[in-house]
Amino acid sequence: MTAVTVSEKFQVVIPKEVREALAIKPGQRIEVIVHQGRAEFIPVRDIKQMRGFLRGIDTHVQRDKDRA
Repeated sequence: MTAVTVSEKFQVVIPKEVREALAIKPGQRIEVIVHQGRAEFIPVRDIKQMRGFLRGIDTHVQRDKDRA
């Protein structure tokens, strides 16, 4: 785990290893979600980058017999 310091302007620097692991680029938008007392930072991806990211996912879902 990597710790960062919050500046007087409430800014933080994302450590290099985290930027590289998430492929974050300068100017990229990041969604911030507060969940169970913590902040989660999620890189916003362009819709074109999302194409095919679910390829190979198991789409079989067990359903109740009275459901289509």
